[in-house]
Amino acid sequence: MQEITITFPDETKQVFSSATPLYEIAEKYQPKMKHNIIGVKVNNEILPMHTKITKNSSVSFLDVTNPYGYRMYQAALKFIFEVAIKETYKNVEVHFLHSVPKGIMTEIEGTTITKEDINKIKEAMAKIINNDEKIIKYNIEKKEAMRYFLKHNQVEKARNVHNTNNDIVSFYKLKNYYNYYYTDMPYNTKNMNKFDLKYLDNNRVVLVYPSSRTEGSVPEYVHYENIIKTFFEGQNWLKIMHTPYLPDLNDQVSKSKIKEFIEANELVFNERISGLAKRIHEKKEIKIVLISGPSSTGKTTTTKRLASYLKTLGYQTIPISVDDYYKDGEEIPQLENGEFDFESLNAIDTKLFNEDLQALLNGEKVNLPMYDFIIQKKNRRANAVQMDENSILLIEGLHGLNEELTSSVEEEKKFKIYLSPFISLGIDRHNYISTVDLRLLRRIVRDNRTRGTDVAKTIELWQNVRKGEEKYIFPFIHQADVIINTAYAFEVGILKVFAEPLLYSVSFDSPYYEEARRLIDSLRGFYPIPSEYISKDSILREFIG
Repeated sequence: MQEITITFPDETKQVFSSATPLYEIAEKYQPKMKHNIIGVKVNNEILPMHTKITKNSSVSFLDVTNPYGYRMYQAALKFIFEVAIKETYKNVEVHFLHSVPKGIMTEIEGTTITKEDINKIKEAMAKIINNDEKIIKYNIEKKEAMRYFLKHNQVEKARNVHNTNNDIVSFYKLKNYYNYYYTDMPYNTKNMNKFDLKYLDNNRVVLVYPSSRTEGSVPEYVHYENIIKTFFEGQNWLKIMHTPYLPDLNDQVSKSKIKEFIEANELVFNERISGLAKRIHEKKEIKIVLISGPSSTGKTTTTKRLASYLKTLGYQTIPISVDDYYKDGEEIPQLENGEFDFESLNAIDTKLFNEDLQALLNGEKVNLPMYDFIIQKKNRRANAVQMDENSILLIEGLHGLNEELTSSVEEEKKFKIYLSPFISLGIDRHNYISTVDLRLLRRIVRDNRTRGTDVAKTIELWQNVRKGEEKYIFPFIHQADVIINTAYAFEVGILKVFAEPLLYSVSFDSPYYEEARRLIDSLRGFYPIPSEYISKDSILREFIG
């Protein structure tokens, strides 16, 4: 019998019979893995686990701590949850609305779900997992896929299929149920045993699952009511605009109505910031507005927009960037790999920062610093700033919600804002553009335009950025006085024009090839939207220029 040699990431080799399926190779390698194997790369290409290997190959297995393995785990859990619901309750539909911190927000339609039902659903999911059900992939002709979705009253999915250039659509089958996702799926259900369900209200349940940043364990769900509220405000507006799903947005493009839709989006955002300025104005004791949020949320533009509205109310605004208070290079803490940890609050000279704040609040003149990232030192600016009774400080930075940053200032003088782009537009009832993916697309476009950074490098750095956010930003969201949604329903169509060619540039031998292709797939159904309709002061201009 012919034999093949498999080379693993640790440079070990093992001989197998030719045509050995990958799931058998995975079983042999599993003891070396800390977490359960979810997927596999063969010669840097994601392949189904039932694939039979017939030649010498390099094989690396993916678990939930790997970004791609994590997405496969997430997709499989969604499918298991959907099947469990439909087997437990008759004539129901599951909607996966959006990502929330630590999980996915779902809504169940067709029956009434109470807190007491959660254990019943968990048991149904556990049964599917313990039975080691196979998740089978089918490649179906486009017209047949459309007929299937129309027959099952999933009109928006049929319209999405119609709008793609692909002649073949990938379906996945679990038990007697079919669905499709914008990522590959695991071979079976047996390794999907780490999850939790949290009941909200109004038939809503959060599906909680592990990630690379939780070291493969199920995190504790933390409820942020204002995030949920912000998402549904956006969703309700889209329903009013008759644009809840991607094919509805595409209709706006094809019917030459997208310019008006963009203008309406901008008006809604402007009204949001105008209302925020009025709210700050009502609290006369506020002297400092702290604007925080993770990477690529539009902090710079939002700060400028808020400054404009505050000026119309009679305020002199003084902008301050926390980034200008980084410590000198030798004092910045380092990560385990020796790189500087610019995400940490310990990288900020909080002592100097608070001294300057107190001096400003006391009416003194202050020459604010400006940080030089090349030499990693700060120097005082030539022109001094000074507050009067109508002045207000607008402080922008990652750590704005962290009380340690402004520990010297009385709480009643501060107003804290958290920004994030919660895009409420659904691709369909089971798929959506996550906040994380939207921010990554923004960053890919901006980094390439402003720094010449190639896509693979941006994706590589993204994991460290995400770890920093989980550690230094997200734990303080509950301290925000208000949460502002900085996403536009139309923006993926704009970003596609800039991001897609960059994503295609990632070479096949890059470790980030599959992630780039996943992002391309997520963009595939969006009609491109010309940037000429975007105003000069739009948040999107931070990224597209």
